[in-house]
Amino acid sequence: MQRAAQVALGATRVAFVLKGYPRLSETFIAQEIHGLQCLGLRIHIVSLRHPTDPHRHPVHEQIEAKVQYLPEYLHQEPLRVLRAWRRARRLPGYARARAVWWADLRRDPTRNRVRRFGQALVLAAELPPDISHLHAHFLHTPASVTRYCAMLKQMPWTGSAHARDIWTSAEWELREKLADCQWVVTCTAVNEHYLGGLCARAGVVELMYHGLDLARFSRQPRACSGRDGRAAEDPVMLLSVGRAVEKKGYDDLLEALARLSPDIHWRFTHIGGGALSEQLKAKAAALGISGRISWLGARAQEDVLRAYRSHDVFVLASRIASDGDRDGLPNVLVEAQSQGLVCVATRAGAIPELVEHGTSGLLVEPQRPEQLARALREVICDPELRGRLGEAGSAVVHSKFSMQGGLQRLLGKFATMRGSAALAVRAKS
Repeated sequence: MQRAAQVALGATRVAFVLKGYPRLSETFIAQEIHGLQCLGLRIHIVSLRHPTDPHRHPVHEQIEAKVQYLPEYLHQEPLRVLRAWRRARRLPGYARARAVWWADLRRDPTRNRVRRFGQALVLAAELPPDISHLHAHFLHTPASVTRYCAMLKQMPWTGSAHARDIWTSAEWELREKLADCQWVVTCTAVNEHYLGGLCARAGVVELMYHGLDLARFSRQPRACSGRDGRAAEDPVMLLSVGRAVEKKGYDDLLEALARLSPDIHWRFTHIGGGALSEQLKAKAAALGISGRISWLGARAQEDVLRAYRSHDVFVLASRIASDGDRDGLPNVLVEAQSQGLVCVATRAGAIPELVEHGTSGLLVEPQRPEQLARALREVICDPELRGRLGEAGSAVVHSKFSMQGGLQRLLGKFATMRGSAALAVRAKS
């Protein structure tokens, strides 16, 4: 029976439609693809954009799936788009897909909406024949391209919803996508509640935490550093990993750091790129704290892991951005806690689903630098507290946020899709 399942698994593939691949900031997607690959799911990656990051994570090198890049902008490959339209207009679902897209365009008259349909035409025309269904990571642009293509090809599609794709999308669009797809998994209970309220069908939206590959993020013995902020030659080491964008609240964090007493000695390291990097560096200089800060930019996963293991405190000041964008459950918090690193964060998004204030970390209200400063002062000056909270956080991750359980559940959901019945046998074996 198991051999028959493995033979059937080799017969079809699932196309994962991503906004960009590979991306350093989307390690969780790469880990998921690699994990499903190890369980026997054959995957074809479709990327709407070409990579821009200067590095790759080791997990990207282990992914065997072929990558298909669609035209990032339609005017860059006009002949390819024209050939795709000529082929796609003969598909049985072309009339419906065009009508749905036209209705969407009237409500969202943007170039981006035109580009989504053009990319869907190319995908439909060039999709390998062994693809059994489509799966979109993110409910905004990738799900739009996936939805139009699925209509063109008259094939099923599913999705994974995360953060920005949910909270910056119009309700009408989320409702219609949820009505069309077979199922959506999402990574926080907050997301599940919101999306479930927009979906007319029960059971379409399911909570599935990303989890962490605990083999890749193995815990090493962590001795308490004993640093308490009193020695200028041995400052407490603070770390944050995240893109320099509004929702990460790095301006609030800089304000909090500037509020710390001058006789408390600390160093802060930031890892991540982002549009606001230069603005934040200028703010740090204006606050008089730039000499205590290292801006490392984007780094590969092994560098990030070393940073978790060498620092004393992890801090993230997430908040809701002016356009509604917000964090769900930032994977960097899970990663940091897996290494026994105490986390100080805000009660934004689904962070309280991971961090329990006073038990497995410290939480403050978003956009309250004075509260954040008090919490940082507490863990900087008390190495025993850091050790206790860090150990509790690590225990939470290892007991509730292992990636393996989620992968098995996700594989089981793919087993329900048409043409993938053999997966169910593999998932149970």
